[in-house]
Amino acid sequence: MKIQSLSISVPAGCGNRCKFGVCYMHRNKYANQIENNARYFDLYEKDYINRMAYARDNGCNSVMLTGDGEPLLNRDFLKFFTHCNRLLTKPFRQIELQTSGQTLNDECLCFLRSTVGVSVISLSISALDSIDNRNYNNPINEQYWVDIAHLCSEIKQYDFTLRLSLNLTSWFSDVSVNEIFTSAKNLGANQLLFRVLYEDGGDSAEEQWVRNHSCTLLKINEIREYITTNGRALNRLPFGAIKYSVEGISCVLDADCMHREVTEDLKYLVLQPDCKLYSHWSDVGSLIF
Repeated sequence: MKIQSLSISVPAGCGNRCKFGVCYMHRNKYANQIENNARYFDLYEKDYINRMAYARDNGCNSVMLTGDGEPLLNRDFLKFFTHCNRLLTKPFRQIELQTSGQTLNDECLCFLRSTVGVSVISLSISALDSIDNRNYNNPINEQYWVDIAHLCSEIKQYDFTLRLSLNLTSWFSDVSVNEIFTSAKNLGANQLLFRVLYEDGGDSAEEQWVRNHSCTLLKINEIREYITTNGRALNRLPFGAIKYSVEGISCVLDADCMHREVTEDLKYLVLQPDCKLYSHWSDVGSLIF
C-alpha cells in the first residue's frame, strides 16, 4: 500500500463561510481527545504518535496540516503536532499547510517556518482576483479578508514553496487558461493544483451551489488540454493523477479531492482529533485503527 500524504485534521473554527464548503455537507463529529480530555492526555498523545508512525512505516513522507476549518486559528494544536513529530523515530520532513490565508501575517509566517517546520504553503483561493475571491469565500468580517498579491509576496519573502490551490468556481470559466498561468507566474507560484469542486448528489445548500456555480466542464477540459499540450509529464501520483511541469510550474488537475475512486493505493490518510486514522474525510466507516 502506498500513501501519498497524511492529512492532519486540525480542530479549528473558520473565518470564512464558503458557499461550497465541504465541511457543511458532511457533519461527522470526531471527539477532540487532545484538547478536551485532559485526564487521559498522555494516553491519547501516545495514540496520536503511533498513528503518525504508522503512516511513516507505510512509506508516507508528506504531511498536510488542514481541517474542516482554518488550521491557523488553532496554533496550540499546531504546536502539539510539532511536539509529536519530533518524537517520531523518523519525523516528517515535508510539512505542508493548507490555508485560505486567514491571519497569515509576518509573525505567523515566521512561526510556521521556524517552529512548525512548514516548507510548502498551499493557498486555497476561489478566484485570482482578491475581491471576487472574498465574495466566494464569504469571510465573516474584515479581519479575514485576504489580499492575494500581498500575501503571496509575503509567503515568497520567507522562501516557502507556494502552491496555489485553485477551487474551480465559475470565475475560472470566464478567463483564458493563459491568463490563469500568467497570473500564477506573477504571484510567484511554484505549484498549481486545479481542484474540481466536490458535491455528492445531495440536496444541501452547498451541493446545490456547487452544481450551479462550478467551472464549466468545457473550461476544465481546456485546462487539461493546456497542461498536457504545453507541459512535460513528470510522474504519476499514487491516486492516479499525473503531475506536469508547465512553464516552470508544477501542475496537477485533481478531479477527486475527496478520494472517491477505489484504488489499491491511498491518496491520503486522515488523522482526526479523536487520535484515529481514516482513509476518507467524509466517512467514519473508513476507520483504519
